[in-house]
Amino acid sequence: MKRFYKAVSVEQAANGWCALLDGREIKTPGGAAQIVPTRNLAEAMSGEWAGQGEEIEIAAFRLRDLADFAIDGVAKDRATHVRELAAYADTDTLCYRGDQSDSLHDRQVELWEPLLVTAEQRWDVRFERISGIIHRPQPAGTLQRMENVLASESEFTLAALRMLTSLSASLIIALHAITPDADAEMLWRAANLEEDWQAELWGRDAEAEAVRQTRLEAFRVAMQFAALARTS
Repeated sequence: MKRFYKAVSVEQAANGWCALLDGREIKTPGGAAQIVPTRNLAEAMSGEWAGQGEEIEIAAFRLRDLADFAIDGVAKDRATHVRELAAYADTDTLCYRGDQSDSLHDRQVELWEPLLVTAEQRWDVRFERISGIIHRPQPAGTLQRMENVLASESEFTLAALRMLTSLSASLIIALHAITPDADAEMLWRAANLEEDWQAELWGRDAEAEAVRQTRLEAFRVAMQFAALARTS
């Protein structure tokens, strides 16, 4: 697609901020005004437009895509998105450990246990640790508490959490990722612990490493989006 605008700007709207192209507001694919909660996010999204050349590179609009998902998707059915995200708490990767005799188990405890303990202390819940891959339900009170935690978040944070949870297969990792000063590299190592352990045993594959890096970049973008959308 050819670039069809010259100037990019940011303007305050009635309930947030928006980027403008030649003074005109941008619409989401669903036809809604693309208004975001903070100036920081609007300016970062305007930077995606300003950074385009003569040919528009659609893949470069990663913040815009998350904003569109928040507005067109999450905002229109918050309850469903909260419920689907909360379901991850019942099968969170961090709760499933190898046999205690395995070296993998020791590494899981080293990297995963601090994240789980912090989550338990923060939200006053208890997560069951499971040895093996057979599903064991988490306490009902824990699941309800995590659903309440998610319900308190904005549509924009929930949009970021959907991506973070999908990429990490862990709601706990995703929730850690949206906290101020979160360590992306450490959280990504936690999310990929088992894959990295297998790679150390059998060797690394260049194609798999490239996919891992692409997914890490998407993880970082979702973290950035959540931080920019934070209103306080």
